[in-house]
Amino acid sequence: MESFLGTFGHLVLGVLSGFDRLVFRGHLRQLSYEQGMGYYLWANQVLLKDFKAHAIEQTKALIDASLADALRLKRPTPYLNSSKISKEDEARRLAKRDQVQDGLICVLKCVEPCMTYEVHRNRERKMLELRGKRGKCSFLYHYYMHPQFGLMHARIQTWFPYAIQVCINGREWLGRQLDKAGLTYERRDNKFTDVESFVKAQALLDRQLRTAWPKTLDEIAQTIHPSHPQLLGHAPMDYYWSVYQSEWASDIVFRTRADAERLFGQWVRHAMMNYHSTDVMRFLGKTIPLHGQVHAKFEGEVVSTLRRREEGVCVKHWVNGNSIKMYDCDRNVRIETTINQPEEFKVYRPSEADPEGKKEWRPMRRGVADLNRRAEVSQAANERYAAATAVIQDTTPLKDVVQPLCQRVPAPGKTGKRKVRALNPFAAEDAALLEAVNDPKHTANGLRNRDLVDMLYAKRARTKEERQRRSARVTRLIRLLRAHGILHKVPKTHRYQVSPDGRKAVTALLAARNANAEFLTSNAA
Repeated sequence: MESFLGTFGHLVLGVLSGFDRLVFRGHLRQLSYEQGMGYYLWANQVLLKDFKAHAIEQTKALIDASLADALRLKRPTPYLNSSKISKEDEARRLAKRDQVQDGLICVLKCVEPCMTYEVHRNRERKMLELRGKRGKCSFLYHYYMHPQFGLMHARIQTWFPYAIQVCINGREWLGRQLDKAGLTYERRDNKFTDVESFVKAQALLDRQLRTAWPKTLDEIAQTIHPSHPQLLGHAPMDYYWSVYQSEWASDIVFRTRADAERLFGQWVRHAMMNYHSTDVMRFLGKTIPLHGQVHAKFEGEVVSTLRRREEGVCVKHWVNGNSIKMYDCDRNVRIETTINQPEEFKVYRPSEADPEGKKEWRPMRRGVADLNRRAEVSQAANERYAAATAVIQDTTPLKDVVQPLCQRVPAPGKTGKRKVRALNPFAAEDAALLEAVNDPKHTANGLRNRDLVDMLYAKRARTKEERQRRSARVTRLIRLLRAHGILHKVPKTHRYQVSPDGRKAVTALLAARNANAEFLTSNAA
């Protein structure tokens, strides 16, 4: 957020970044495929012809155990006969009616689609077979005012294979943390409009990442499914926890509502008029080829939408099921990255088959083990999006940006008269160089010589000599950009980062390069 705060910091009270909505799913992995389910039946001596009767008996035992606390505490257990009824709204209504401040609010019953099993008669083989299928069954939604997480819910599928879903809200959780720390705050719905100390509040959000998730989720599962693992008889097994969906939100809290409205309106117009598919892909960590167009092998879909919702206007961009969006509410402007398909991102880890082996960049997993990496890539996406908005407010005439770059300047680190050449931002070669260093994916960690080589050359070098020539050329180009103040070296590393002024200049030049004459003349002062 450095470049953003460098431009708008005087208007901002503070920034809070952390998880918003987290949806976990727990699976009994062995019951999630037909052979594993067959092993369970074999271990418990259940014949296929008796499967349905056995499943009905097990479901009854699960429901009785799951509802025992609600009956003991005399909490409501209503049945919802329509999917259009908001379960969270119903839970909030019951909590307000009964003044529930802590503990179980209610258990909501409903019927929903699910993956389950049925016994099929194979007429050709003249035998019974167990098959997985999409069906419907009863679900129990337990809503709590949790002492740690605030309002949350956990759902149990009452028919095989007994899947569990746990939904936690990071901002509800933060509210509990702030109360415990004795910090005052103002809150509207799911957003904090003011906090006594944004620094301390951010530290509390960071602490959420150190949660021991398997242990925490097992405890929640035991509360809603107390008959586990005894219900499984001679085939006991533990739940495997994965992250079904994660939302990472960066809330920018402005000092006044007027500033938030004025700037947000500009950002929305800029996003819908100027962000192309390649820009959206860069925000979400995708590498763009040197020619600046979407890679020919990309088979996904990039979608941008603009909608007016109850809480405000929302501009949203999708790439292959993952999204980044920006919307406003009161004094807050929120940038939020949602990950539904984690395999689109990478994590530096060893192979699951060899945990002690060599680490490499591998696809991100759904398991909770990679949750912190989700936080890293989500925060990086939010920062890239914020950095892209930071240049919109700049009113510096383009000639004042271009003129210094189009002149020869002293070489970096030289005290003599040696100079480096001028840049030509509108020439194809220099424009490609500027686009490469301005790629948002390098915002967080900077770029290296090898990164720039990969972006400037479409094909790999065939010989060692060719690799050396390319590396030497990129070294000279980096030296050129450092002389013009676009890049600066990260101390004690071989990495380089784009300076705030450099990013502002490069973004403006690239925008002008891609603009048509009619647009430029109609908007000229």
